[in-house]
Amino acid sequence: MEYRRLGQTDMHVSALGFGGAEIGFTPGVTQGQVTTLVGAAIDAGLNVIDTAAAYRLSEAMLGVALAGRRQNVFLFTKCGATDGFTRYDWSEAGVLEHIAESLRRLRTDYLDLAQLHSCDAETLRRGECVAGLQKARERGLTRYIGYSGDGEAAKVAVELGVFDTLQTSISIADQEALDLTLPLARERQMGVIAKRPVANAAWRTGQRPKEAYHHAYWERLQKLDYDFLKRETDAAVGFALRFTLSQPGVHTAIVGTTQPGRWEANARHVAAGPLSESDIAAIRARWREVADATWVGQI
Repeated sequence: MEYRRLGQTDMHVSALGFGGAEIGFTPGVTQGQVTTLVGAAIDAGLNVIDTAAAYRLSEAMLGVALAGRRQNVFLFTKCGATDGFTRYDWSEAGVLEHIAESLRRLRTDYLDLAQLHSCDAETLRRGECVAGLQKARERGLTRYIGYSGDGEAAKVAVELGVFDTLQTSISIADQEALDLTLPLARERQMGVIAKRPVANAAWRTGQRPKEAYHHAYWERLQKLDYDFLKRETDAAVGFALRFTLSQPGVHTAIVGTTQPGRWEANARHVAAGPLSESDIAAIRARWREVADATWVGQI
């Protein structure tokens, strides 16, 4: 597994990270499955686990799964939005309360990274939520602070100059950040965490996905019509993942799954290294040819 220093932090993170959303939102996932997933991820060389208070039971299940293995990973979570995105509190006290609840569920006394979860630009500029994160860092509840989100709000977060990291959507079907925020984040030496790096593999069944969450990527990919998506699914996923990890300034790509075998498969893709410059250029050119103003970063 390749490891990269996350911006100016002291964390050397695996290029592939464990995303906790899927285990939180997939019906019927058991604690035993999550424990197996976490073990397989760590065994495959992953040292990043990223979750959120909004991902339903994700934090609680990960807390149990990490018993005895907390020291093997960098643990990231997100605050401000909770309970399946049904409750929000961007006040300083609210952010601190959310972090305290996350620590309890994750069964740890500190986070490696606490991130604001997709709050809007106006909320960021008011500063209460940022103050909450800063106070959490001062109290030793988190080592670093970051912003997770997309579009103009993510740009504002980078411009504020207060965050150690930016987590944002970067994939073959989501390239807004490559021009909007990634260059500035690189300039400021921020750690960059790519979310949804394989576009939820929205193309894999050949039919419009049932989950509305995947519809935007499905529709974009129908128009983009990349030739490599006609390959066998694992090969296409690998190509897509390598595109994301080939972008200058991206340090780790967060992938969610409920299948333990995916970690080893994806680790093999990472080991294959960056895509060729010609492949990257072709994907970028196709995006510029097809994308319109509505193709903004997907939260």
